[in-house]
Amino acid sequence: MAKREPNVALGRLLAESRWTHRQFARAVNRIGTETGTPLRYDDSAVSHWLGGTVPRGAVRACILEALSRRLGRPVTHAEAGLPVPRDRSSAADTVEGVIDLGRLDMDPSRRSVLGVGLFSVAVTIPGWPDVVGRAEAVQSDRTTRIGMTEVDMVIAMTERVSELDDEFGGRHARPMAASFMVNTVASYLRADAPEDVRKAMLSAASDLLYLTGYMAVDEGLHGLAQRYYVKALELAGAAEDHLTYCTTLRGMSVQAVDLRHGAKAMELADAASAASPQAGPRMRAFLAGQQAHAAAQTGDRTGALRYIREAEAAMDRAESRGKAFGSYDPSSLNYHVSQVRYELGDKAGAVEAMQQADRLRPSVYQRTRVHRRGLLAERQLELGHLEAACATWHQALDDYPKVQSGRADDRVKAMFGLLRPHLKNAPARDLYDRARTIAPPSLVT
Repeated sequence: MAKREPNVALGRLLAESRWTHRQFARAVNRIGTETGTPLRYDDSAVSHWLGGTVPRGAVRACILEALSRRLGRPVTHAEAGLPVPRDRSSAADTVEGVIDLGRLDMDPSRRSVLGVGLFSVAVTIPGWPDVVGRAEAVQSDRTTRIGMTEVDMVIAMTERVSELDDEFGGRHARPMAASFMVNTVASYLRADAPEDVRKAMLSAASDLLYLTGYMAVDEGLHGLAQRYYVKALELAGAAEDHLTYCTTLRGMSVQAVDLRHGAKAMELADAASAASPQAGPRMRAFLAGQQAHAAAQTGDRTGALRYIREAEAAMDRAESRGKAFGSYDPSSLNYHVSQVRYELGDKAGAVEAMQQADRLRPSVYQRTRVHRRGLLAERQLELGHLEAACATWHQALDDYPKVQSGRADDRVKAMFGLLRPHLKNAPARDLYDRARTIAPPSLVT
């Protein structure tokens, strides 16, 4: 018989609660009575739990509820060192997964763990029919009731975090989003609410998860980003929110194509397009542009050119309207044109389109500007235009100290490596010397 391992996690929570074993047992018994399942545990049962004995599923739920009430925050099975009951609804698991994922991300001591997860081309993507309406089985917390005011607050917070990410990068904004998710949004997802409010909250939470995943991509934490994206898909389906579901699939395709997984990127881009049968022209351009990039990376020249023409035509039809979170604009389209041209071997055309994207990009997108200008400079250098590349890199360095971004760091690190063979050239040497005063020493390799 295998020796039981002590449940250290549960012991840690019990210490945090400042309960004695007997007080803990009584609290669990009270929860059991509330749920119509009278329990009669005493301090010896608590000792068994701490020693590694796993209580039955219904009792685990009572344990978590007792600890959640005592600590004033959600406590999940994983945090308490307890397995999830097999008969748990998938929707309830989704909410617990959101809490566990966010709590891991907001804890600086666990950051090294986050970096271990690699991008997986075998990740299971939940299809729309599999997730639509799934959260109906989530057990509501009848002691808390929310309305559209709480939904509006989550939407507003997501927009603020998105603005911070655009301007300063996601390195500091992502833990903030994770903390908000764990400490506020998770309780809203379990609160009692009218059906329209419940779905609106699920949709708002899905948007926040998508944004947090996008910021994880920016930091190079690709396994973590995939986990956020899958949770965003699950909540979007539960909310019957086609827009966020398709936007998230498209974001997953962007991640895949940037990592040179062209076939997976194409699969995800096609899935996003298929799941959005009634997309408006701007959304159609948004999706077709990504399909074009993925097709070009797989070597499908005919398909890439067809999709990019479709994206251009859709953009022409798109109404001129105010900027919105996740919107697609002419700058984004020109970026896709550049990527398609580059993948198909037209480097000069790629540089031209990237320059046009830079001219059209709104000034608020500071992080994107640093990253894309670094990429533009690399391609100018590929054409042999050293001094033009140096001028573009100088522009990138103008904004670089203001952002905290893994992708921006990658472009600066690449710049040092590309400049080294050209240090006898005066403009290249000036740029190199300037960059050394700005960049962290770890990037000057």
